[in-house]
Amino acid sequence: MTRGQGDPGKRVRTAKGRTASSTRWLERQLNDPYVRQAKSEGYRSRAAYKLLELDEKFTLLRGVRRVADLGVAPGGWTQVVRRRIPAAAVAGIDLLETEPIEGAALLQLDFTAPEAPALLLEALGGAPDLVLSDMAANTVGHKQTDHLRTMGLVEEAAWFAIDTLEPGGAFVAKVLAGGTDAELLALLKKHFRTVKHAKPPASRKGSSEWYVVAQGFKGRSD
Repeated sequence: MTRGQGDPGKRVRTAKGRTASSTRWLERQLNDPYVRQAKSEGYRSRAAYKLLELDEKFTLLRGVRRVADLGVAPGGWTQVVRRRIPAAAVAGIDLLETEPIEGAALLQLDFTAPEAPALLLEALGGAPDLVLSDMAANTVGHKQTDHLRTMGLVEEAAWFAIDTLEPGGAFVAKVLAGGTDAELLALLKKHFRTVKHAKPPASRKGSSEWYVVAQGFKGRSD
């Protein structure tokens, strides 16, 4: 990600009916170099650069043949995969509708639905060697509750990875400040050779998000 000098920060006039928080969000979007670069490079969201930066640090995409993208909407991560490794099969899933991406299978479905794992594997045509999860639960405004709900999704994603990954595969998931809780961290360390936390530069400084990166899947041992 190259940061240019750019224009001085833009201010947004407060429109009638717009809340102060939405005005701040709009100002942040207008002044965000990642948002501008995503627009110029054809990525659907600034989140694409988080995966690009994680890949630069951990070499996640090298030699990958099948990728499951959990929480795919609006599709930035799948776009990165398709551009970096066009020969790989990619299947994404999200409750929200995702506009089609050439070469990717996109499912509009709750990832926690019982039928979701089998449908993802069917769409991929086999076991993934990379599982990506940028999922986060809808917030309710209560910090502890929001944390528990999001970490519940991370755990679901981790078990999907453990149940389906090819040996040597990798799992990447968004977690919150403080990283992965002790129980989940122990689970990942049991099944992967390395488990690390990272905050890519594209994650906003004020954001509580981090990513857990588990590589070298050992296979199921139970």
